[in-house]
Amino acid sequence: MRIAMLVLIGLLGACTQPLSRDDSLYQDLGAQAGITRIVEGMLLNIARDERIVERFRKIDIERLRDKLIEQFCLETGGPCIYTGDSMAESHKGQNISRSDFNALVEDLIAAMDEQRVPVPVQNRLIARLAPMRGEIIEK
Repeated sequence: MRIAMLVLIGLLGACTQPLSRDDSLYQDLGAQAGITRIVEGMLLNIARDERIVERFRKIDIERLRDKLIEQFCLETGGPCIYTGDSMAESHKGQNISRSDFNALVEDLIAAMDEQRVPVPVQNRLIARLAPMRGEIIEK
């Protein structure tokens, strides 16, 4: 009986353990500090990008920065919680074109290049973010 109780306690304890999460991309990007540098670099690149800078003129850049950091952190397996709106809601009525979207991705890649993020790691991040494309373009 005592063994059965120990086994039961062990099983219940295992159920309360947090599920392991693959945070390798989060770590490869430099964790919170690295993601923050990438997002800030991307926003600086956007500010210099004549193709899309106008789309960001009336946006609260500090809030955008914070939400992008949360989102990148979450998408890469980090310990963050995303508290922003859905991509569909955030971009509703903006009619973002494919070329606008591609310009932003180029600015993100340039920011990762500036931080010396290896191309395979960049590709992993882009692959994690790519499914959002359909929620953003021409909405």
